[in-house]
Amino acid sequence: MQVILKADVKKVGEAGALLNVSDGYARNFLFPRGLAEEATPSRIAAWKQEQAHKKAKDEKKRQEAEQARKGLQGKSVRIEAKAGENGKLFGSITTAQVADALAEQFQLSVDKRDIKMEDAVKQPGSHPFSVKLYPGVQADMTLAVAVKS
Repeated sequence: MQVILKADVKKVGEAGALLNVSDGYARNFLFPRGLAEEATPSRIAAWKQEQAHKKAKDEKKRQEAEQARKGLQGKSVRIEAKAGENGKLFGSITTAQVADALAEQFQLSVDKRDIKMEDAVKQPGSHPFSVKLYPGVQADMTLAVAVKS
């Protein structure tokens, strides 16, 4: 029996998937719990239209991320931090601070979890990092840490 999943079902599929399952599994487990609906011809047509719309939307997001990557690739983000007499920073620069600096300097809103730094930044200077803009699209940038006077 063909069904369209309404919600993620462990070991079966993700929400929105069109798949074949046994009749008993569909009638006794998926339908009563509201996890799936029977794939009638009209529902399959609506599902295909929805998938086409979703694909177009994802492609548009990917193109926007590629444009942002071209604008950010190789650029530098500047952050000022307080340091002790020996030049070591008080604390370290976090990904949240880098995300705030990106929003301020480049008007780009990114989640702190999408920023990857090789090491903890505890010294002034240049430090490489990458920003994930979309799955498979990332920009490599430099963090310039300056000592606040």
